[in-house]
Formats: sequence, C-alpha cells, structure tokens
Amino acid sequence: MTHTLLAFLGACTLIAASPGPSSVLIIRHSLQSRRAGFLAVLGNETGVFVWGLAAAFGLTGLLAASQLAYDIMRIVGAVVLVGFGVQAIRAARRDGLTGFTAADSTDAGARAGADAGTEREPDSGRRAYRAALTLNLANPKAAVFAMSFLPQFVPHGAPQLPTMVALAAIWAVYEIGYYGLYVWFVGRMRTVLSRAKVRRRLEQTSGGVMVALGIRMAVES
Repeated sequence: MTHTLLAFLGACTLIAASPGPSSVLIIRHSLQSRRAGFLAVLGNETGVFVWGLAAAFGLTGLLAASQLAYDIMRIVGAVVLVGFGVQAIRAARRDGLTGFTAADSTDAGARAGADAGTEREPDSGRRAYRAALTLNLANPKAAVFAMSFLPQFVPHGAPQLPTMVALAAIWAVYEIGYYGLYVWFVGRMRTVLSRAKVRRRLEQTSGGVMVALGIRMAVES
C-alpha cells in the first residue's frame, strides 16, 4: 500500500507540473492577491475532486462513451477558456490596470497599489474560486483522465469505490499544496510583478495562452 501511495503521489506531481489552463489561471489570480490565488487553487481542486468522485461512481464513463456529449462539453470548455483569455487581454489594455500608474514603479508604490486594488475588489477571491472551478468542470479531458488515471492505483483486492474516493481526495489535497507553492512564489515576487508594465505583460501573456488553448480545444477531435 505504501508503494502504491508513493507511486500515486509521484504521478500527481507529474500531472500538476504539466503546464495547462488551470496553472495559468491560478498564476493570473495570484497576481491580484494571495487570497485570490489560493481560492483559485481551492476552486480548481474542488473540480478535481468532483471529477474523481464521478470517476469512482462510473459517471465519467458516460461522457467518454458519448461522442456528442463529449463534443458539447469540449466546445463549452473552449468558450470558457477563450472568454477568460479575452478578459485577461482586456484587463491588460485598460488604463490604470487595477489602480496602478507609472508612479507605482517603486517598491512602496507597488505594494500600496496592490493593497488598494484588493480593497476595491473584496469579492475577487470568490470570483477566482468560481473561475477556477468553472474552468476545471468545463474540461472534458479532466473527466476522461480521472476515469483512466485513478483505477490504475487501486490495489488488487481493495474495494474499488471507497479506494477511488480516497485517492481523489488525496489527489486534490496534494495539488492544493503543490499549487500553493505557485501562489507563495508569486507573492514573494510581488514587488516586481506588481509593477504596471510587468503585470500588464503577464496579463497579456496569460490571456494569449488561454485563448490559444481554447482554440486548440475547440478544433481538436
């Protein structure tokens, strides 16, 4: 059992380290505040656990078996991704992005601007949670992957349903810790990343990546 668990955590590390739309969205919200970034992590992992439960109960098999259902969900996921990407690009183009000005290039000014932006958006954390959860649940690949991933680590002779539910919970909790490092790192780099020009460039990059991933999801079979 210990060997299986270590192998499972190793696989979870490889999955989390693979670049994808969830990591892009988490980093983007971490630029707003640590709270928003961490709630984005919780939203994403709520989605991971939901798909894990669905896989444990065999519900994701229905999605994998129906091409129409998969295609509908794939298009919805693509629209969600492109929508988030466009939002990021538009935010980068707005004058005075989140209250920053050219005068915020100093360290103290950057911190003050970040704090002011957080105060003006008290619900940014809730939006971050909803955005990350929506993005994860709108991704049919996440559903099909959970169905194929979790059963591989059910030990021989173990009851499948409770074991898969437990693995789904471990997977989600482990990724909370992993992606929490992203939030911590962005927070440590806040002095640099909060500068208007740097943040605008990051918004443009993250938005472009999400639009590209959304288009790719829409056109692939």
